[in-house]
Amino acid sequence: MSLIVGQGDYLAIVGPSGSGKSTLLNTLGLLDRPTSGSYLLDGIETTKLKDKQRTWLRGSRIGFIYQSFHLLPQRSVVENVMLAEVYGGRDRRHRRKRAIDALEQVGMGHRVQFLPNRLSGGERQRVAIARALMGSPSLLLCDEPTGNLDTRNTDAVLDLFDSLRDQGMTLVVITHEDQVSTRAQRRVRISDGVLTEEH
Repeated sequence: MSLIVGQGDYLAIVGPSGSGKSTLLNTLGLLDRPTSGSYLLDGIETTKLKDKQRTWLRGSRIGFIYQSFHLLPQRSVVENVMLAEVYGGRDRRHRRKRAIDALEQVGMGHRVQFLPNRLSGGERQRVAIARALMGSPSLLLCDEPTGNLDTRNTDAVLDLFDSLRDQGMTLVVITHEDQVSTRAQRRVRISDGVLTEEH
């Protein structure tokens, strides 16, 4: 089966544990290579690229958001976001401003000097989203992004996803939560490695 995700799409991928959701996400994120078929990202055939080209494409086109926030506890919020560009080769002079702009975009501009342990779970996830937005990616891949959040913080993150979609961001969200998948424009179910679009 083919899966086409257009620019500005908001797609939820659902399915039971062990169905292949994480494998699919790793393939979409250029962390794993498919054993067959093709995968085009922004029109670029990725399966034949060398590792260095894949790394560059991943860093320049894809943002990742995980269930665990992966914030360094001894670094401030703004420093955690700035770390997204350490390996990107972008101009260092304006890195802090780009990080603050990303934090403003997710409503965290008032917390730039805080340490992560002073933030709520929802605030930590918004910082992680700001970090994912640092490279101006064309695709945001989210793996159970609300799995560690209560209902109120889940709603806040989903509101942010709606806003990003309205700005033209492409989102692919892996989830097992109906509260999350029903907010997406499209929903695909994966079962035993087979994708089926739900209407």
